Order: sequence, then C-alpha cells, then structure tokens
Amino acid sequence: MIAKIISAATAGIDGYTVEVEADIQQMLPCFVTVGLPDAAVKESKERVQSAIKNSDFVFPAKKITINLAPADIKKEGSGFDLPIAVGILAATGQILRDDYDDFVMVGELALDGQIRSVNGILPMAIHAANMGGKKMIVPIANAKEAAMAGDVEIYPIKTLSDVIAFLEGSLAIERYTVNLESIFEESRQHDIDFSDVRGQESAKRAMEVAAAGGHNIILIGPPGSGKTMMARRLPTILPNMSLPEALETTKIHSIAGRLTADKALVATRPFRDPHHTISNAGLIGGGSYPKPGEVSLAHHGVLFLDEIAEFRREVLEVMRQPLEDGFVTISRAAMSLTYPANFMLAAAMNPCPCGYHGDSTHECTCNPSKIQKYMSRLSGPLMDRIDIHIEVPAVNIRELSSDTCGEKSEKILARVNSARKMQQKRFEASDTIYCNAHMESQKIREICLIDDKGKALLDMAISKQGLSARAYDRILKVARTIADLAGCEMIDTPHIAEAIGYRSLDRNLWM
Repeated sequence: MIAKIISAATAGIDGYTVEVEADIQQMLPCFVTVGLPDAAVKESKERVQSAIKNSDFVFPAKKITINLAPADIKKEGSGFDLPIAVGILAATGQILRDDYDDFVMVGELALDGQIRSVNGILPMAIHAANMGGKKMIVPIANAKEAAMAGDVEIYPIKTLSDVIAFLEGSLAIERYTVNLESIFEESRQHDIDFSDVRGQESAKRAMEVAAAGGHNIILIGPPGSGKTMMARRLPTILPNMSLPEALETTKIHSIAGRLTADKALVATRPFRDPHHTISNAGLIGGGSYPKPGEVSLAHHGVLFLDEIAEFRREVLEVMRQPLEDGFVTISRAAMSLTYPANFMLAAAMNPCPCGYHGDSTHECTCNPSKIQKYMSRLSGPLMDRIDIHIEVPAVNIRELSSDTCGEKSEKILARVNSARKMQQKRFEASDTIYCNAHMESQKIREICLIDDKGKALLDMAISKQGLSARAYDRILKVARTIADLAGCEMIDTPHIAEAIGYRSLDRNLWM
C-alpha cells in the first residue's frame, strides 16, 4: 500500500513542497530512502523505527520504500522524520484516515516519540500559506515562529501519538495564533543607547551621516577610544525595520538555526560581529548544502568587523561582491543558492600594530615600515567601498568623567528618519535604490549636482590625495546625505568639505 504525506523544505530563503511517499511491500525487511537524501535524512529510519515502537504502534517487518519528491533536489535535515513516520503508519492502515492532503507536516522525532524543533520553519510556513487552504503540523517549539506566516493554520504537536490522535479526530488541538503586530512592536526595543557614549562628537556625527545614507564606515583609533561601543549602538539610530524586512531577516535566521523559541521574530536591525579568525564560508556562507554566512545574517542590519586588519585578506576580498550587489550566490556541485546580503559595513582598526600611533598619551613602538605593512592589509578596492573613514582619538578624561550624558539615540534617529524620507521621495520610482549609498554612477550624476566652487574644491582634494574614481563618487554620495540631514535640496560647498573630511585617511593610509 502507498501513502502520500505533504511536507516542506527550504532552498535559499524560500520554502518548497516535498511529497513524502511511503510504499510497503511484502518482501525481506529493509528501509530504503530515495530522492537525494543527505546523511541526516538517511539516518531518519533509526529514529522513525524507535519512535513508532515506543509510541505503541507496529513497525512493519517488510520492505519500506520512502520517496522524497521532487527527486532531483537534494534533501537535508531531520524535518522529514514526522511525515515519514505518518506515511508508514498510514500505508500499514494504522491510522483511521484516508486523506492527508490538507496538512503540511514537519518535525524531528526523538526515540521516545517526542517531536523536536527544526530549522527553517518560517519560510516553510510562508510557503504553506501561499499554497492556500493548507494546515500545518509543527513541533510545539516552532509554533510561535510558524504563526508569523499569518494565513496558515498552525497546530503545535508534542508527540507522534498526539499527531495520530489529532489526524483521527480523537484529540482536539487548538490552532496556534499570535498577534503579529503586537509582537513586532514589542520586539523593536534596544537595550543600549548612544547617550552612553561620552565625547567623540566628530565620530558620532560620522555615525549619524552613515546611518542617514546607509553608508559603510570605518573607525580608526587607539584601544579604548570607544570604537566598538559606538559601532554596537549604530542599529539604534538606523530607521526602524518594516514588517516585510523583519520577516525576510527572520527567514534567514530561521534557516541558520539562530532563533530561539522565545524570539520568533527579528524586529530590530541585526548586529553581527564575527571574530577575525572566521573563514570564507563562515563570512559569505557555504557548506555542502549551502547555509547563510555572516553577511546574510546581517541583512537589513550591520556587519561589524572589529580589528579588521587582523582578518585574513582573502576573507575580506570575498566580501567585495556582496557589498556592491546586496546578495551572495553560493555554488556547489549539486546546487546553487542565492542569499540576500544587503547590509551596512562598520569596521574598526588600530592605527598601527601597537595601537598608539598618533596618540598623545602613549608612545608608539612601531617604525614607519611596520605601520605601512599593517595598513596595507586592507586593499585599496575594499577601502574604496567604504564611504566614510573617521579617526577616533583617545577619550579626554574630562569628557569621560563628566556627568553630562550624550545625545540620546531617539533624537539622532529623528534626524536620520527625516533624511531618509527625503531619499525615499527622491527614489520612489526605483525598485533597487532605497538610500543614497545605493546610487550608481549614472544616478549620482543626475542627483548629486554641485556648483563650480564645490567642483573646484572636490577636484583639488581628488588630485592632492590621489583618490580613485569610485572614491569621487563616494564623496558625492556622502555630501548628498549631509545635505539631506541639513534639509537642503542642493549640495553646498560646506557639505562637500565635510564629505572630503571623511576620506582624509586615504592619503595617510595609501600614500
């Protein structure tokens, strides 16, 4: 007898349907799984067998063939345990039900029949909602996350026995629902604030400009100057995420297994700060079945590279493509997956190996060649993709001990939101440009118009510092953002002068 159970899996950040077909034949006992299963799927036979027996059902001593369709797509993970077990019980007539097409089932089985959580439930639930009229049986630990999909009935289950009783109608389980808007609003709170930062007004101004235009930024200064502290507070002055952005970001975190049962929605902009020993695959994503890396986990948020000069050069270079395109494609022999990676890059580094070059309170022990070698760890093309370079001096003890708090994130955010509204109006006809940092060369020439005086100032700065054509465009984009913060329609000379100041490190670093 053959039984068919509907399940789901993920490819990239989207879900797709998997039909689990179970065929029982009167032959020598064996358990065969086909349909390009990975090791975790192949091992399901041991979990399924023990779970069925320990749930007081009969595991057939016959040939069991499980087909996962479509058969030409590789299947991975333990989420097929539940539909496989239900398929076997249905094919052997142990369930008093004929039709299962209304349900999408996902879950990992423990040996005692308990149902454990799996990764990627949200994209699967969204796919089930798009199928129309489907109900979804999920592990109880995944119920809140699955309910974020909205238009799909979610039924949380604890054990395999409960699933069978529910399908037969002998156990009533209430549909799990959530107030999505309420959860979204409650989750948009930050535990930190820019008012914690004392002094460093020029650096905080640069962070405000970066947030207003979505510009990448690098902070260079001695240890203890507050670089990391300010970078961690950057998400607090970025515009609030919209609900579609939050759902898209949550899908990525769900697939990567980064969500907990009590945090079913990523409603604040992500802040990712990988260690400098990270590999290419860890940063960009990878594996035999490609998983999202840090650049994708930072989607719609901030990727912070502390001590960026300590990262391996080849790791940093693979980041250049997602910085430009906003997505990353990972190709393997069996498949090619694309993950979104639209993030702001914030980086921090010391000015030299010892960290005290240019510091008036500590003596630098590095010679010029050593400093130059340290700085050259960052390639020119990578630095060109960072719009704002800002020096962060050591904090003055008078400012550090002052009782006066800095400006709150809420006030800075109000100015950032005002500038972003100007940009949204400016780019309302475009589907790919949302802020000034996303402008391409043609758009820059149309929008970033400057007068003769400003052009002369910019030409002089470019020629004296030997900046590239990409750096020229970056200055214009940053100047446009500064003008937006000032509420000006035109870019004036002071705006250009401030933007040039945010590239002043180019001459120090590369010449």
